[in-house]
Amino acid sequence: MCGFAGELRVGDLADVGAVARMGATMKDRGPDGSGVWASGPIALTLRRLEIIDLSERGAQPMVDPDLGLTIVFNGCIYNYPELRRELEGEGYRFFSTSDTEVLLKAYHRWGDRFVDHLKGMFALCIHERDSGRTVLVRDRLGIKPLYISESGGVLRFASTLPALLAGGGVDTSIDAVALHHYLMFHAVVPAPCTILKGVRKLPPATMLVIEFDGSRRSFTYWSPSFTRDSAYEGITSRDWEDAVLEALRTAVERRMVADVPVGVLLSGGVDSSIIVGLLAEMGQPDLKTFSIGFESVGGIEGDEFEFSDIIAEHYGTDHHRFCISNDHMLPAPEGAISAMSEPMVSHDVVAFYLLSQEVAQHIKVVQSGQGPTRSLRATTGIRR
Repeated sequence: MCGFAGELRVGDLADVGAVARMGATMKDRGPDGSGVWASGPIALTLRRLEIIDLSERGAQPMVDPDLGLTIVFNGCIYNYPELRRELEGEGYRFFSTSDTEVLLKAYHRWGDRFVDHLKGMFALCIHERDSGRTVLVRDRLGIKPLYISESGGVLRFASTLPALLAGGGVDTSIDAVALHHYLMFHAVVPAPCTILKGVRKLPPATMLVIEFDGSRRSFTYWSPSFTRDSAYEGITSRDWEDAVLEALRTAVERRMVADVPVGVLLSGGVDSSIIVGLLAEMGQPDLKTFSIGFESVGGIEGDEFEFSDIIAEHYGTDHHRFCISNDHMLPAPEGAISAMSEPMVSHDVVAFYLLSQEVAQHIKVVQSGQGPTRSLRATTGIRR
């Protein structure tokens, strides 16, 4: 997980100071490094969490002077090794081992349809030096966030809503439609709305293209198909079980792409236990697992360690149990709420916040039954 921000103006120089302020708010998303890049009407910044290519060659904003492209990127491209080999076969040469550089080459090779080749979670901005064209993209399911504000011909974008506020000039009045969605227990405010009138979210699977003259277009590059695949006609219930297991195995294996160790948040429930089992099946060495529990209250158990312990012992993981005292837990909602870009409804946000604080002392990357997550090396919660 990283955090990026940027500003794009038409016919004027970008405010580099504002962009730097935006980036400074995201140190918790990227404690390993930072950078600011500017060229005329555009300025970009990124706070980096080092996961793939830990060297300075993988730093961002990343500039490819030969291709005339600059990128900031938050996410992980699971199939980047395969894409790199394909691009090398077409004559491209690489100066890093990062998935970020693969995105640059892929965009140069395939243009706007480069997203069709990507398997992963991502939000990114690519700027073309020669044409002045800028592209903003978000992954198919909207796992990685991308917030946008616009005022007076100035377009700003960032991985978090608070980063946009740090840039200034944002209408902070409450969006009544967004508040309605939130109070109707949709869990989150759906894109393109945010809780603030002056900030929008780029919808999932959407590309926004801004030309040098300020003209723009956006389009949805992918949508799920809900039609029955004829290839599955007549298969048995056991065939379905095998197909689901193979899909799970593929999903878990893809998310092991990292140059740092990957662990698992293990609750002892079905989802996280399956992930541990599949990783063990794949021969993952020294697998670290993490569980959280709370003090018992009124005779009600505050943890599920008996279940997570069974899985950890069965698969021989390097297991860590964190038992949170009431004195530690009661003040935690304030920190958990401040770690959110927007209001959200979830019964386990405080537990995730506290667990991520503990996990971050041991490891950077974890998988969970709720999807792949990046653990932070700061005292905030797990964020996308």
